[in-house]
Amino acid sequence: MNPGHTHPGWRGAGGIALPPPPLFLLQPLLSRIVRGIARRHPEMFARLGAHRSSRFVIDPVDLPFILYLHPDRERPELRALPRRARPAHDARIASTFFQLLRMIDGKEDGDAMFFSRGLIVSGDTEAIVSLRNAIDDIDGSLAATTANMFGAPGRIALKMLSRGARRKGT
Repeated sequence: MNPGHTHPGWRGAGGIALPPPPLFLLQPLLSRIVRGIARRHPEMFARLGAHRSSRFVIDPVDLPFILYLHPDRERPELRALPRRARPAHDARIASTFFQLLRMIDGKEDGDAMFFSRGLIVSGDTEAIVSLRNAIDDIDGSLAATTANMFGAPGRIALKMLSRGARRKGT
């Protein structure tokens, strides 16, 4: 799917159109993730420099929602919002969920994705580069760090998602 396209709709088994999942169910997980990363990797904020107060929209184009990230060290925020939401933001990053996961996990080169048009960026590109550099400078995998916050179920989920990404060929 071209990252410039909008989500075609949430599909269940048999291709039946389903309503989007209730996003309030994701909020406790996303809050735990962003606070846990902030606690485990405070060096990220130094690496963000002037962009630690930037606001990012992360758009997994094949999911029925977008993510809003505000990496403020004191009050980091990661929220799922309906696709129709248009929060004020400084930069937008869009790709498929699996490509974004592989990029965060260090298994996909963001520059290569950008030049092959698998990653669309808009807005403050300096903020995007700062965020990418902050993620790249973390020792280990940010995806693994996140999975470990949830113990064995998190590691199993990451393993399943990683397999899905390999099957998708992203």
